[in-house]
Amino acid sequence: MSENAGKGGEKTELQRQLGLPETLSIVVNRIIGSGIFRTPAPIMMITASVSMFYGAWILGGIATMLAALCYAELVAMIPKSGGPYVFLKAAYPPVVTFLRGWAMFFVSETGAIAAVALFFSENTVSLFLSGPAKLPVAGLAIAIVMLLTFINSLGIKLSGKLQNIFSLLKVAILVLIIATAFSRGIHTAHFSTGATAVTGWAAVQAVFTAMRYCFFAYSGWEGATYVAEEVKNPSRNLPLSLFLGIGSVMLLYLLINSAYINLLGPGAMAASKAVAVDSMKAILGSAGALVVVGAIMINTFSNVNTQIFVKSRTWFAMSRDQLFFRRLASLHPKYKTPNYALYAQALWAALLIAFSTLAQSAYEAVIDYFSFTSAVFNVLTFASVFILRKKYPSLARPYKAWGYPFTLILVLLIQITFMVVTLTTAFIPSLLGIALTGTGLLYYRYCVPRSVKDEATETPL
Repeated sequence: MSENAGKGGEKTELQRQLGLPETLSIVVNRIIGSGIFRTPAPIMMITASVSMFYGAWILGGIATMLAALCYAELVAMIPKSGGPYVFLKAAYPPVVTFLRGWAMFFVSETGAIAAVALFFSENTVSLFLSGPAKLPVAGLAIAIVMLLTFINSLGIKLSGKLQNIFSLLKVAILVLIIATAFSRGIHTAHFSTGATAVTGWAAVQAVFTAMRYCFFAYSGWEGATYVAEEVKNPSRNLPLSLFLGIGSVMLLYLLINSAYINLLGPGAMAASKAVAVDSMKAILGSAGALVVVGAIMINTFSNVNTQIFVKSRTWFAMSRDQLFFRRLASLHPKYKTPNYALYAQALWAALLIAFSTLAQSAYEAVIDYFSFTSAVFNVLTFASVFILRKKYPSLARPYKAWGYPFTLILVLLIQITFMVVTLTTAFIPSLLGIALTGTGLLYYRYCVPRSVKDEATETPL
């Protein structure tokens, strides 16, 4: 059997050089980025309650794990590169698949790269400049995206090794922060919830509004599915990496959020512009702040690296299917990496970074911009589990979603509620995301071959 064939014999142009350690590292690296160092403050501000704060994080974690049950079934059944794009392609007409890929490129996925690169840059520039520094921040963020794109263009083996190194560093850093935060005892008064400020629908709206930032902090858990054709034994290693990675990160997130509360208390935490830095400063002084800034730089740098690595495979898969710019389907003759897809992704992320400088808070603005659009296509992706069971009942499913159909119904209810709340609380940014997604219809009408539009998928494999 060729080294580029999976366990079932499916062949690919790409090279299968990623084992379970690498796929697990991709999941961990994609999840742990800027979110856990930045989003706890706005989440605490929105919920205004310790119990609701934990509720948002726990509900976000449960929703993520339920989503992973769906993805595990899908990726074990269809172990092809491209992530959700591939699952939608098997379940829906080509126009739906195309719009998801178009939105991923122009709205959600490059938007996430831009957001994390900006956070890395903000923290790095803060070490040298104390005043407003939008242009230096944007310039450094763009430079980082370009540098990491170049590194990832040099082959899958190098990218895989980087995933392992960075994931170990990330976990070690978070454990160190947690241990330090509780080294002088537990401030029980900080964990007292007190009277909840809101109840009823207002409380539901507060939790789901906060979950916009929780979901961003958990986002990326599906990252390994984007590189399915480069994973050894994907039907086993991909589902396993999802469950191990998400479960580990959820535990770490609950512990580190408890560390922030223990050191700052809910009031100071909600008011903080840099919650991780302020937490360590409270116990270690300025030296603690420097340690956390270093930790943030390592985490966000590696997260941007992983995003660049995995997401470029979607644009490659789309182009291979003639649903995107044809040139992006080319592989480098030596490294077998989709370099045109990598650099197209980098250029659009750089443009988003440049435009984000017009907003008062670039980081939150980018998240608000892509959250609603992502939620719409997430609902469609999860629903594809049901559709594909009806459409291809005899297709081999090495893993079946636990608790189906109840787990699927639950994750859909959570996502739909989140989608509605996001639209009402971030209306203008959501409209921008919808509008940019809608521009894809012009490309689809005039640039996608009719043979592709009329094509009926006989089998997703």
